[in-house]
Parts: sequence; C-alpha cells; structure tokens
Amino acid sequence: MDILEEATNFETAKMSHMSTSDRVTASREAKRLILEINEIYKKTQDSNLMDVMKRLTAKKKRIDIRLKGRPDSGL
Repeated sequence: MDILEEATNFETAKMSHMSTSDRVTASREAKRLILEINEIYKKTQDSNLMDVMKRLTAKKKRIDIRLKGRPDSGL
C-alpha cells in the first residue's frame, strides 16, 4: 500500500473507545508514517507532503495527550 494511502486511512480512522494498548499502537503507527513521509519530503520538497505530516502530527499529539494525561497546573 502506498504511504499516502496509509496516512489517509490513519487520518480517517476512528480513535474513540480505544484501549491504552490501542493508543500506544496508534501513536507508534503515526510516528512511523510521519518519519517515512519526511524521508520522501526531504527529496521532493512537496508542500502536500508537509501538510499530511502536519495533520498526522496533530492527531498523534491528541493521542499522546490522552495517553500521558494533561499536565497539572502546578497546584
């Protein structure tokens, strides 16, 4: 499967009602996709690839926040 197709499938996948292990797996998958797209981006400098990486990074951050929890306010 093409890397951009995998990224699109990952973006459209539902992330609700996931177990912790599913979140860890999704976070690792997002990282793998981002790194692979980044290698292609280094060669081509295609702005569409950068947009895909930004969207994947945003989704990965949401998953990571859910895994690690929100930071305390310091109280």
